[in-house]
Amino acid sequence: MKTKTESKRQAILKAAAEVFREVGFERASMSDIRERIGGSKATLYNYFPSKEKLFFAVMHHAKEVELEAITGELDAAADDLKRELLRFGQRFITVLYSADAIAVRRLAIAESRHSDIGKLSFEQATVPIEKQVAEFMRKVMKRGTLRTADPKIAAIHLLSLLESELLQRVLLGVIDTVKPESLSGAVRRAVDVFLAGYERR
Repeated sequence: MKTKTESKRQAILKAAAEVFREVGFERASMSDIRERIGGSKATLYNYFPSKEKLFFAVMHHAKEVELEAITGELDAAADDLKRELLRFGQRFITVLYSADAIAVRRLAIAESRHSDIGKLSFEQATVPIEKQVAEFMRKVMKRGTLRTADPKIAAIHLLSLLESELLQRVLLGVIDTVKPESLSGAVRRAVDVFLAGYERR
């Protein structure tokens, strides 16, 4: 068995993402992906034993950037909570509405009726984000900046508000490209609404 390399794995993920975007999950085949990267089908299956697992890996890879952004930006010790939430929200939404991330989310929704891809995506990408944001909320509530509440629910509320203006329009193709000014306005309004409900008076 040949030794696996990270560069090869990334090349497979890149090729698979392109194929999935172009023809969709159902019409894509492992042969299509193998042709794009070269090599043997055995090598491809050595990295990913099924199309479903490869599809999930593509989705998870796209979400890793978001997780890193969240981890790196949220600071519960920040003096100005509103400014911190605005900075976080802007970066979070910018990554979430990148062309690759949008394509992946659309595919996950389309295939969720036929496989566990949607559930796996939620468990491996959404849940970790919610946990990280909930931990941030817990710390800020402990400081007394936010009123005491369920940190997990507060995290879900914030994340949902950040997407409330754009999510449906983006997923349904009403908006093809989200302009920076639209992102900034949506983030600002979402943070204002969140703080109106959770900030300690």
